[in-house]
Amino acid sequence: MRRPAAVLAAALAVAALAGCAPQATPVSAAPPRAWAPAVAPQPVDPGAAYLTARLADMTTLQLAESVIMPRIPSTDPAAARAAVAASGVGGVILMGGDTQYSVDVARALTTALTTDPGLPPLTAVDQEGGTVARLDDPGPSARALGRMPPEATRQAFADRARLVASAGFDLNFGIVADVTGDPGSFLAPRVFGGDPAAVADRVAAAVAGESGIVLSTLKHFPGHGGAPGDSHHLIPETAMSLDEWRATQAPPFRAGIDAGAELVMVGHLRYTAVDAAPASLSPTWYRILRDELGFDGVIVTDSLSMLQDSGDPAYADPAANGLAALAAGADLLLYAGPVDTTAVAQRIADAVADGTLPPERLRDAAERVMQLRRSVASSDAPYVRCRAACAAAVG
Repeated sequence: MRRPAAVLAAALAVAALAGCAPQATPVSAAPPRAWAPAVAPQPVDPGAAYLTARLADMTTLQLAESVIMPRIPSTDPAAARAAVAASGVGGVILMGGDTQYSVDVARALTTALTTDPGLPPLTAVDQEGGTVARLDDPGPSARALGRMPPEATRQAFADRARLVASAGFDLNFGIVADVTGDPGSFLAPRVFGGDPAAVADRVAAAVAGESGIVLSTLKHFPGHGGAPGDSHHLIPETAMSLDEWRATQAPPFRAGIDAGAELVMVGHLRYTAVDAAPASLSPTWYRILRDELGFDGVIVTDSLSMLQDSGDPAYADPAANGLAALAAGADLLLYAGPVDTTAVAQRIADAVADGTLPPERLRDAAERVMQLRRSVASSDAPYVRCRAACAAAVG
């Protein structure tokens, strides 16, 4: 077996001998060529090069796995690490039962998951403060912040982001951009208020507070406040027109997007004047989010387990729900309840194979998720493929 060092040494020896050999006198000199300026090499974007190479190495099934975000599979760090690595999922969410509301417990889980420092799985948590918190959080709730100046929201969410980051989380599903003035709504303690302009100011402030500390998520697009009812138990419905939506529900989402939020979470909400399907499964709403609001980041579904819990038999199959959301325009499929990620990924891969899901849609989603994962990586080393060439060098 030849070693790479020996191969290199042999090549250098040949080159050295060639350089020392006497040169024959040419019979006739070739005419000089006209001078031409050297062509400067085109600059290479290392981020784009990494994504291109990494995506090219992935099978369709691996691409499908990478757009799924289930609940963490175990509260044992070693078991969770092995399961996440084997599943190929793009990230995990931790709930209160996983974190035990402890920064130390959460950090032990989140830090165990990275097997590739160049492309870690995303780690997510719902840390709104107030009634929705997976870590002990003394900060004010959105309802309390709605009665304070916007600067108070910026400071509160900066503090909250540091708490979330200290527990090892990359992203927070924590900014509720819904608008409702109904004190009886289950959302009432979780929203900044019922005035669209005032809520928009605080949503933008919350994004500014989290900026540079954790990735921000706006929820629940197109606006849970416009569709009464609790989407954890049913699919809320409203006949609100698109024009009324633009005036009452859209402003906080637009403000948060303009402030730089990296993710938008789409809810299981029916705006029947726009589309009879839940927004999470509606190409129309994804198109509005992309084209009208100008969002170019990662679109994550609200937990698709909630569709199953709605009791509607049309949404009893978690794999079918994931495929429908992806086909409609989602990038990241969230499942906070029990799910067989292998079955979901296989359903997606089968749909690509039989032509019912365009491969470009899956690749686009996988690329957006990979960009987000790369943005939180601890290593910026390039992705290097080494197959036959390396085998030949050492064989």
